[in-house]
Amino acid sequence: MHNEYKTGKVKVMLNDKGSASYDIKYPRAWDKIRLTEINKGAVKNSDAFVFGSLAARDESSRSTLYKLIELAKYKIFDLNLRPPYYTKEVLVHLMNQADFIKFNDDELYEVSKSLDSKYLSLEQNIRYIAEITNTKQICVTKGHHGAVLMYDDTFYYNSGYLIKVIDTVGAGDSFLGSLISQLLNKVNPQEAIDFACAVGAMVAQSEGANPKLLRSDIETFINPLLNF
Repeated sequence: MHNEYKTGKVKVMLNDKGSASYDIKYPRAWDKIRLTEINKGAVKNSDAFVFGSLAARDESSRSTLYKLIELAKYKIFDLNLRPPYYTKEVLVHLMNQADFIKFNDDELYEVSKSLDSKYLSLEQNIRYIAEITNTKQICVTKGHHGAVLMYDDTFYYNSGYLIKVIDTVGAGDSFLGSLISQLLNKVNPQEAIDFACAVGAMVAQSEGANPKLLRSDIETFINPLLNF
């Protein structure tokens, strides 16, 4: 706890299409995370450690994050770029440490271009990032057009699901959490990306970031014929 810093606060604004923009207050208590035996133990004992660029916007939490990454078994970097809170140098460092990197398509092109990529296609830029960071698992989300997963040099695709978007807050986190859970449980990468896209879509068509989803509902959403 930090008595001198306020609890983290983010103002979320939705446009008429349900897409969110964010006003992320700074500095806040989570910008000043200290390295402790508790958080070291939590990372050591976890199957995966997910981190984003916002956790590195302040030198205090960034230093702690760098040390925790060294302890992780499976390191997942969700870029989640929120200007002006990132630099190319920090992004490159975090990508180089990661076993798995998650971008959205805009982030992929922005980062690739900053690293002098001359490629135009999504797949070429994914391979470009994979080569320069030595990362074998990269996922790129494409909004309502689904997602692409490169897993051990093979590409897997999901073209998305037709929904009416209500609220996109939480959809990306739900997608990534579902995808990582499936992959950790040795689910086929194609089935994993299909499942994750379904979860993200179901969250986006619901109000709030954490709607209750039953596995049976997710499976029916993926394959409506299960209703018959």
